[in-house]
Amino acid sequence: MDVLSDAASPLYEKVKDFVLGNIASGKWGRQARLPSEHELVAALGVSRMTVHRALRELTAQGHLRRIPGVGTFVAPPKPQSTLIEISNIATEIKARGSRHRAEVVLLERVHHPAPELMIAFEFEAIKPVDHSIVIHFENDVPVQLEERYVNTDLVSGYLDQDYTNAATYEYLQQSTPLTEVEQLISALPAGEETARLLHIRPGDSCLVLHRKTFTGPLVATVNTFTYVGSRYSLGSRYLTTNRSA
Repeated sequence: MDVLSDAASPLYEKVKDFVLGNIASGKWGRQARLPSEHELVAALGVSRMTVHRALRELTAQGHLRRIPGVGTFVAPPKPQSTLIEISNIATEIKARGSRHRAEVVLLERVHHPAPELMIAFEFEAIKPVDHSIVIHFENDVPVQLEERYVNTDLVSGYLDQDYTNAATYEYLQQSTPLTEVEQLISALPAGEETARLLHIRPGDSCLVLHRKTFTGPLVATVNTFTYVGSRYSLGSRYLTTNRSA
């Protein structure tokens, strides 16, 4: 490919630039599967060793996620700030003097997680995860749809609990130490199933909080919390280290 042969930098750096360019342009979107090494070799006219080194370095730099036997994927973006603290929604609702109740929609073990879920957990091989979907109500009005995937290497007995009486948050806090949190917030329209569960119309605005929690270097949970935009707000108050701000 001419675009690789024009510049003076090493070929593997040109391959890296090609990959990063496709990610930046949106051609290869978030968690998209890249062409195979063989396909990149044929398309770019370079050796497989060159492609392999480029992908290896991009993986080490956090741009890609490689799953042996599955493929190479665009790594999910890393949040740049932490504004929302982890809290128990049941406790929040009760603190406002409201009634909380939870409805369990799904509890299951996923034996073969989808590639994007394996990327999120940073698994090197296929392994099972536990999966839950719970609706939280405030005064009998649904305000949050909670979906969690849980690392069974770190948390046992997750599927055996009654989450109508005790929150998933409480069981996870007791089961594995929380050492790091990664969060991303989006404003998205409700899909058909989300709208049905939250008693809103498809297309209504929702706040979606994507959260990963870690126990040491291991990803403990991958979570999605969907809030009805007209019924809930997200915010926090905390001490800062820079008192002059």
